[in-house]
Amino acid sequence: MMVRIGVIGVGNEARGDDAVGFVVARRLLPMVSEGVTVMEAHGDGSYLLDMWQGADAVILIDASVSGAEPGTIHRLEPLTQPIPCGWFPCSTHAFGVTEAIALGRALQQLPPRVVIYGIEGKQFDLGKALSTEVVQAVPDVVQRVQQDIGVLQTQRRGD
Repeated sequence: MMVRIGVIGVGNEARGDDAVGFVVARRLLPMVSEGVTVMEAHGDGSYLLDMWQGADAVILIDASVSGAEPGTIHRLEPLTQPIPCGWFPCSTHAFGVTEAIALGRALQQLPPRVVIYGIEGKQFDLGKALSTEVVQAVPDVVQRVQQDIGVLQTQRRGD
């Protein structure tokens, strides 16, 4: 049985490191196999509920703000561990990843597997490009997401 995986880059392209989710998603697009859909969530995170509808698993990629060094990669599984408060602030999204996960949980509309990659941002100023630290983290995140996709596909099929 084919697993349906949604990979969603979240962010705001006009706000520096907040665009990292899109950059990772765009790099992954030509690399994914059948059953994997790569999408971008612009603006309000409430759209995430619709985007992951019908998926067996979803992998979200967004900039994070935890106080760690810029470029640090965080991997969270919010169905088995809490999302630290404030890591995915909704200041550049009217409704962010944390709120979408909480709403999905309350409405029982989360896929069976959810993975979040947060790439620690450095600057989120309007009109700025990605910081050097975040650019350097992108290839590692792409590789980790590809590995997660492989594991999710194998687990679902029971290989």
